[in-house]
Amino acid sequence: MKHCRIAVFYVGCLVTTLLFTNVFANDKPNTIPDRQLIERAVLDYIESQHQGDGDMMARSLDETLAKRTYWLGKDHEEFVLETDFDTMIKVANTYNKSGDKFPTNPRVEIRILDIDNRVASVKLTVDDWIDYMHLYKTRDGRWLTVNVLWQFHDESKHALTN
Repeated sequence: MKHCRIAVFYVGCLVTTLLFTNVFANDKPNTIPDRQLIERAVLDYIESQHQGDGDMMARSLDETLAKRTYWLGKDHEEFVLETDFDTMIKVANTYNKSGDKFPTNPRVEIRILDIDNRVASVKLTVDDWIDYMHLYKTRDGRWLTVNVLWQFHDESKHALTN
């Protein structure tokens, strides 16, 4: 009988501990999965260009952004064309100012290629180009784009005109 009371006591302690742990585990605020946060950062990047919203662009980018593509100069020499954070804010504010740079229902396909702890690799396909994007997760949980390698679907557009 004594052994039964001890067993009941231990089972009671175990049940209490599990219930207590479960109650406090459920008190944590709902967290948004990284996949959704990454998609939102990528959407902010492209939608800011559709909507002409530099603030939306700024919240999706790291200030050390390096955006690159290959380009053909007027001298027919190929070089790497670079764009930085400040230029992308200007692009967001001005590129589609007249509202005619994108179709009414623009193509936006986001394919997350990999997520590993606090880094991610994403392919963004839109109407005229693709962006391969590298993002990282800040200590406060935001995902920011730090690198972009892009190209037009039509490679002939990668040239300076006269």
